[in-house]
Amino acid sequence: MSALKISNSDARALWLRAHGLTAPPAGACDTLGLIRALGFVQLDTIQIVSRAHHHILWSRNPRYREPLLDGLLAKDRQVFEHFTHDASVLPMEFLPLWQRQFRRMKAKVERSSWYGGALEPELLALVKRRIADEGPLSTRDFDTKLEGPKEMWRRPPHKKVLDYLWYAGELATSHRDGFIKYYDLADRVFPAELRNAQLSDKAQIDGLCRAALDRIGFGTLGEIRKFWDATDPAEVAAWAERDSTALIPVEVQGADGSWTKAWGCADIEERLTALSAPGGRLRILSPFDPAIRDRARLKRLFGFDYTVELFLPAAKRQWGYYVYPVLEGSRFVGRIEAKADRAAGVLSVLKRWDEPGVRASRARAEKLEAELARFARLAGVGQVVWECPR
Repeated sequence: MSALKISNSDARALWLRAHGLTAPPAGACDTLGLIRALGFVQLDTIQIVSRAHHHILWSRNPRYREPLLDGLLAKDRQVFEHFTHDASVLPMEFLPLWQRQFRRMKAKVERSSWYGGALEPELLALVKRRIADEGPLSTRDFDTKLEGPKEMWRRPPHKKVLDYLWYAGELATSHRDGFIKYYDLADRVFPAELRNAQLSDKAQIDGLCRAALDRIGFGTLGEIRKFWDATDPAEVAAWAERDSTALIPVEVQGADGSWTKAWGCADIEERLTALSAPGGRLRILSPFDPAIRDRARLKRLFGFDYTVELFLPAAKRQWGYYVYPVLEGSRFVGRIEAKADRAAGVLSVLKRWDEPGVRASRARAEKLEAELARFARLAGVGQVVWECPR
C-alpha cells in the first residue's frame, strides 16, 4: 500500500484537533470527557499560575475550574492516578489495561538502587496495616527519619514505601488535600469489576497501542509507545504486526518541508476529509501540555523550538523559569512568562517574546489580553498587571 501523504498544514490541524485545541468550547465543562479524549493528564506540583493538570484541562475549556478534577478523583471515583511517562490522571475504565503497568513499575522500583533498604518487609507490612486500620493516610502521618546527610532528593523510608506500594497498585490515591496525596488500599478505591478484570498481557498491549494511536491520529511506533510509556519497543512492534490492517502507512510533512514515515489510525482518511482549519483563537498552554510534550515532534511539526528551563540555573536560561508557549490557530506565535499571586489577587506578566517572523498586530494583542483575563480567572485572581512592555 502506498503511503498517504499528509501536508504540514493538515498535519498541524489533525494534531491540534486530536488534542482538543481547535474548536471553541461550547457548553458546560465535561471534565471526564476531556480526560477520556486525551487519555491522561499529567500531574505536576509546581503552581506558578495553576498546576499543570488544571491548566491542561482549562486550555480545552476555559469554564474548567480546579475543584472539578478533585471531585472526579475523591467522590465519583471516575479517574485514578498512576504513572505514564510521569504521574498522571487516567480514566478509571482504563484500569483493566493498566494491570501489567502496575507490575512493570513494581519491578522497576525493586531493581532501583535508589530505594536502597527502605523496602523492608516489616515497614511494608506496618504501612499497609496502618492504612487498613486507620483509613487514608498521607506521608505526614508517618515519622520514619532519614539517616545520614540531608540532601534534596533523599526521602525518608516511609515515603519510599508509600511510593513503592502506589507504583505496584497495592495502594491508590484516595484524595488530595491541596496537593497532599492520601493513600488508601487499592481495593477500597478501585471498583471491583475493573480491578478484577482479567486481560492477557497481549490484550492489554493491543488495547493500549490502539488507544494511543486513536488519540494522536498518526505517529511512528516509537511515538505510539511513548504515549503511555507502558510498553516496550518489541511489544509495540509485535502489535503492529498483529494489527497491520488497522494501520495506515502515511508520510507526514514537517514545518521545514521534510517528510517522515509514520502510521495513521484506521480512520485517518475520514479525519482528513472532515478536517477544517483551526480557528484563530489564542491559547496560553502549559509547558506540560500533551500536545507539546515531545519537543522533537513539536519542532518537526510546528517549527517551534521549546524547552522547559525550570531545572536550569538562572544564568543558563535563555527564556525564564516557567515560560508558557502561546498558540494562535495552528501556529506558535510566542512565549510568555507570567505568575499569579493569589493572596494579592494579581496575575503578573513578567516577560513576553514573539516568535521570529510574527508581526505585531492589534488583533493579536487583544486576543492575548482576553486569554490572560481567562487565565487569571482560573487562578482566582481579578487583575492582570504587565511588568514588561506589552
